[in-house]
Amino acid sequence: MGEICTGETIKIKAVEAAGGSCCIALGDGQKVYAQIAEAFLENRRVELSFAEVGDLTPVFLNAAVGQLYGSFPEEFIRRNLVFTDIGPGDEIILRRVSERAKCYFENADHYRKVVREVMGGEDE
Repeated sequence: MGEICTGETIKIKAVEAAGGSCCIALGDGQKVYAQIAEAFLENRRVELSFAEVGDLTPVFLNAAVGQLYGSFPEEFIRRNLVFTDIGPGDEIILRRVSERAKCYFENADHYRKVVREVMGGEDE
């Protein structure tokens, strides 16, 4: 699943999904994730626009973009998701979130095991 989607490209505006210029809440990021995932499953490319975004947090980006790496291969995401209208500072945050998500999902079993050990749970 590293191919380019052949359907039309849709534009998702972060401010519309968040309901305002503050893209800070996990729940709002989840709404963006759902729209992107739905588009991917419909064989459509996505342009995610950050136009008019005043505040952008890693929490929002983890939900909106980071969790994509748990559902779709990295190459597929790279070919079918473009980011527009994002400032340089926010772009750095986005890159960090993406890199951490890739690392997490590549090693998810290890991370879960460590959390169980730290929390005193039983290892399955």
